Amino acid sequence: MDDNIDDNPEWVTRSKTIKQLMKKLQTFENQDLKVQISVDGGESFKCISLVGKHNKGGVQYCVLENFE
Repeated sequence: MDDNIDDNPEWVTRSKTIKQLMKKLQTFENQDLKVQISVDGGESFKCISLVGKHNKGGVQYCVLENFE
């Protein structure tokens, strides 16, 4: 996976808002599915341990966190 943002297409790096994420999740027929996250293109998956609010450089973010 390439960490250089300039080498990635815009859809990879544009991010989603909470509202956009919730709208997408509501399209899943089975609302009881477990949510996991992958940061390597689907090679591995991790559970979401916490949903947190973080402040970095004066900008607030909603962060999905894994503590494994």
